[in-house]
Amino acid sequence: MSVTPIRLMGDPVLRRRAEEVVDFDAELRQLVTDLTDTMHAAGGAGIAAPQIGVGLRVFTWYVDGEVGHLVNPEVTPIGDEEQIDPEGCLSIPGFRFDCRRHLYVAATGWNMHGDPIRVEGSHMLARAVQHEVDHLDGVLFVDRLDAEAREAALAVLRDAEWAGEQAYLPAGEPAPVVKVSPH
Repeated sequence: MSVTPIRLMGDPVLRRRAEEVVDFDAELRQLVTDLTDTMHAAGGAGIAAPQIGVGLRVFTWYVDGEVGHLVNPEVTPIGDEEQIDPEGCLSIPGFRFDCRRHLYVAATGWNMHGDPIRVEGSHMLARAVQHEVDHLDGVLFVDRLDAEAREAALAVLRDAEWAGEQAYLPAGEPAPVVKVSPH
C-alpha cells in the first residue's frame, strides 16, 4: 500500500494546471496505485494527482463500488440537466458545500497502459469526474460556488483547524517534513 500525503487548500500545486502525461510507463502505473491507495485510505470518491503533489493530468475515482482512473481526460456534459448537492474535497477536509454540476457527463482519456477509455455517468460519478478534472485545471470546488456561498465558505475555511498547513496523511499522522536542497 502506498498512501501519500494529501495537499491542502492553500498549497500552490492545487492552483496550477497539471501537465499532459506523455510517458505511459512504470512511474505512471505507480502514480495510479498511489492515487488509488490514498483515495481508499482517505475514504474519498476520487483524487487527482495534484492533490498528492504531482502535476500530471491523472485522477482516480471510487463510486458505487467501481474503481477507475483516467489519464489526460476531456469531459463533455451530456444534456443541460444540472444537480446541486453537497460536495466535499480531500484537500478541504471536514467541509461540504452545495455545488452545482452537470448531471450527466462523458469523459474520454487513456488508462495507465495508454489504451483509450470513455466513461459516461450521472449523479455521483458525473460529480466526481467533474470535480477531479477541475483539480487538473487548478480549480477547487469552492470556486464553483455562487458568489455569496463562496464568500461564506471561504470565511469558514479560514478558521479550519488545518488552515495554513500544507498536507496531511489520511491515517491522521502529520505529513513528513520534506527538506529541499538550496542547489
